[in-house]
Amino acid sequence: MIKIGMMIGDRYEILEKIGTGGMSDVYKAKDHKLNRFVAVKVLKQEFSENANFVSKFRVEAQAAAGLMHPNIVNVYDVGEEGGIYYIVMELVEGITLKKYIEKKARLSVKEAISIAIQVSMGIEAAHNNHIIHRDIKPQNIIISKEGKVKVTDFGIAKAATSNTITSNVMGSVHYTSPEQARGGYSDEKSDIYSLGITMFEMLTGRVPFNGETTVAIAIKHIQEELPSPREYVPEIPVSVEQIVCKCCQKSPDRRYQSMAELIVDLKQSLINPDEDFVKVIDPDEEASTRMITDKDMAQIKRQSDKRDSMEEAMRLKKDNGRAYVEEDEDEEEDDWESDEEDEDYDPKMERITTILAVVAALLIGCIVIFLIGKTFGIFGFGSSTVDQEETEDAEQVEMIRVVGMDVDEAKAALLELGLTPEIQYEVNSAYDAGTVLRASVQEGLMVDIGTNIILTVAESEEGITVPGVTGKSQTEAVSILENAGFVVNVTQSYDSTVESGYVISQSPEENTTAPEGSSITIRVSQGTEENKVRVPDVIGLTEMDAVANLTESGLTVGTVTQVTNEDASLTDLVCYQSYSVGSYVDKGTAIDLRVSTGPSQVTYRYSEGITAPTEDSDYQSGMSVTVTVTTEDGTQLLSTQTSSFPVAVNYTGIKSATGVITYTFTVETEETTTTDPDTGETVTTPGTSTEKTVTREISFTQE
Repeated sequence: MIKIGMMIGDRYEILEKIGTGGMSDVYKAKDHKLNRFVAVKVLKQEFSENANFVSKFRVEAQAAAGLMHPNIVNVYDVGEEGGIYYIVMELVEGITLKKYIEKKARLSVKEAISIAIQVSMGIEAAHNNHIIHRDIKPQNIIISKEGKVKVTDFGIAKAATSNTITSNVMGSVHYTSPEQARGGYSDEKSDIYSLGITMFEMLTGRVPFNGETTVAIAIKHIQEELPSPREYVPEIPVSVEQIVCKCCQKSPDRRYQSMAELIVDLKQSLINPDEDFVKVIDPDEEASTRMITDKDMAQIKRQSDKRDSMEEAMRLKKDNGRAYVEEDEDEEEDDWESDEEDEDYDPKMERITTILAVVAALLIGCIVIFLIGKTFGIFGFGSSTVDQEETEDAEQVEMIRVVGMDVDEAKAALLELGLTPEIQYEVNSAYDAGTVLRASVQEGLMVDIGTNIILTVAESEEGITVPGVTGKSQTEAVSILENAGFVVNVTQSYDSTVESGYVISQSPEENTTAPEGSSITIRVSQGTEENKVRVPDVIGLTEMDAVANLTESGLTVGTVTQVTNEDASLTDLVCYQSYSVGSYVDKGTAIDLRVSTGPSQVTYRYSEGITAPTEDSDYQSGMSVTVTVTTEDGTQLLSTQTSSFPVAVNYTGIKSATGVITYTFTVETEETTTTDPDTGETVTTPGTSTEKTVTREISFTQE
């Protein structure tokens, strides 16, 4: 734990806290070795406990320390002391670009472009050293009192994204590129996108995409087109608008391919702001198929003629020479020569020949395919029964064994096969509650996809009556069942007789009994079969990956909530989705997600008075003692110096059950003088100073 006045690395004295972020706190400190003020960024405790994160953090910070540029906040040192991981950086007295924009509402075009050029130059220096920032935003850009623009926080973003840090912690979802929002690979062009969003905010005073949740904003980065900055500020020059739009293209291939290209256009916009000089690259258009023209055909033929053999070339050369010699004698030869220059090419005849050749090839191909098909029985003529059987096979699946399985596992397995499970309960004390006793379809039989499979499940005691919800709307049905104490699973199917959004059937059925808290599956109509979307499986994915999967499937994301989940492997991953995997829903349907924060964790408190270290007989009341309290996992709760005991402490939320109190104090002896009785010689013994350490194990109280 960082305290004001403490010394880090035997050289950096912490003076005051000057900032805080999602991952770290920043302090002003004095470097006593070089006698200068520096900024010390200290990694927060929750990230310090992740060894993988710390390793990547250290490697990236060390790489950033090699960057030296006027537009980069330079990194001087990287270190660790007592579980505290820190980076020592250049101290820049000034204001962040974010606060500067808020202060001025929006910047003038010239000022915004000037800042963008300086930022680009700093990022370019990093890219040239193969370092990608990945978190460009106004909060990470500082304007010094002298007007110098500097980019900070190099190296931290990569370590964070490699450890599935959420966008709330990163604090940069407003500026993230589409490929980062999808959780995909990001490179230098991701920094260009983020800089484009930053320029948009400088020019307009607002970010282009906003929403109630980080997920909603991320989806907009993936799906929605960037609004023109001129919609908000009409006086923005056309070249500046085009630069921002090119930076913020969804496809990285359509953006500027390097910071150097961007800097050239930014400087040009300062000189000729109203000129249309920005080139927008469309790789799809450049790679598209084009119809060949007559001119292209003539050029191809000329190039083909040039590739003739040397013998043919020499023969033509000889014939051409003879033609020129006999030019005065034979006018026809002169005409032939002229025709030779025109390549003797008739485009119309060439097209007719090509068409006839294609038609002939198609006819021959059809005849060959027909003969082969007839030989092997592929086409008709008595093979209709085989075709029908193959079609039926393609629409059927083999029933699996579910007897003895847990009902939830059996349901998931059946849904994955495309079958619809229906549940009915039977009191049976011989089996654990929730065990499948039997199924309506025998194992190994082939059944049609979509078939209802009735599972009879063991119930240890009489349950509660299941209310009937058939014919009710989905919302009303879910409300009724949840109020009755059940968990609701929703499946979808087409039904031309039941209005879309209303319940076709339920399992268990109405007026049967089921244990309180058990699952009730309702089958909801999608109406007549239309263009529907199949719900993908996003359980076990990161929030960003789940958003990308759902978005690409044509669905939207509803509410995303953080919950505890006893499955430790799902920590920081999606552990619940509101629609069953494989069910069909309308395009644009909102899928609610729950992200696991991990198993519920036991925490402890330590609230008592710390007594003096009387275990050591050399300790005397009034001595100055340094007292530290450290938990078993290395977290330091207290570090103080006192001469008065007991020391009152009150800590909560401790993650370890035990810890250690360490006392450090100095024992001094006074100088003594003795006289030798035989010789009368006087001997002086100097005083001593001995540092003593006492440790005491302690236990914390569970909260």
